[in-house]
Amino acid sequence: MVTAKYVDALPLYRQVDILNRSGIDISRATLANWCVQLGSKVQVIIDAMKAQLLKESLICADETTVQVLREEDRAAQSKSYMWVYRSGEFTPNPVVIYDYHPSRAGACVREFLGDYQGYLLSDGYSGYDTVDGVTQAACMAHVRRKFTDAQKASPSKKAGKPEKALTFIAKLYGIEKRAKELSAEARQQMRMGESLPILNDFKAWLDSLNVLPKGALGQAITYTKNQWPKLLTYLEDGHISIDDNVTERDIRPFTTGRKNWMFSTSVGGAKASANLYSLVMTCRANDINPYYYFRHLFTELPTRSLADDMSDLMPWNVDLSSVE
Repeated sequence: MVTAKYVDALPLYRQVDILNRSGIDISRATLANWCVQLGSKVQVIIDAMKAQLLKESLICADETTVQVLREEDRAAQSKSYMWVYRSGEFTPNPVVIYDYHPSRAGACVREFLGDYQGYLLSDGYSGYDTVDGVTQAACMAHVRRKFTDAQKASPSKKAGKPEKALTFIAKLYGIEKRAKELSAEARQQMRMGESLPILNDFKAWLDSLNVLPKGALGQAITYTKNQWPKLLTYLEDGHISIDDNVTERDIRPFTTGRKNWMFSTSVGGAKASANLYSLVMTCRANDINPYYYFRHLFTELPTRSLADDMSDLMPWNVDLSSVE
């Protein structure tokens, strides 16, 4: 049931129909209660995963909306948020953590990160700028998206300014493709030797332009120049990606599921979903079948006490050969 909802995006009411066709009469409320209980029971695993994530030198972040029908002192139509924090693209055993909050305020990020000191890679949303002690890195894919939008909005069919910007960006991504399999040190050296001159030329070209700020092209240029110092951060360390696409990919299954089930009934349900999605996406990031991991976890976890070492239950440490 957990796999069907959180991996296959199959809402609980559809699962009730499927069970009924097999002669099994279980209500949606019962299934929902099971999800909430399981989401609570795995909190100890989520806490251990978060502790590991906060030890890493780079954390990637993104956020998306979620609707919670019954939330104290809030209308059912209010927007709440599911924040996603993830290990860097090049981390051997990546961690993905979903974190539910009723708002998009910077305080949500500060609460999650605590006294974390390292690199924070995000899409440029101002809430991330409120975190002290981190070095901000920005997402080149968002820059590319802005100039692609400007290209689509341009009435001219000839190559113009948006195409020029996209050419600079394509060269940077070409270098990243070649550097992907290198060590972090070699990747950083390649970037300094090949990417930095392109970035310098790109910035000089941006500074030479005189474009109205309200148009799509003007907005793309302004966005890029505002993000520029953070766009250069990836040159400092080969562990940092040029963009935050890996986190966007990890948030996409949630947005797909949201289209099917549309809302969470309660805050408890939203937090349970956050925990179970965290496990599903961490399994996927480590090339582990979530179904077999859940079978093992839901069998083994009840035999443990909260004081026990849970490291062997981290998705990347579980031997699923006997389970499969």
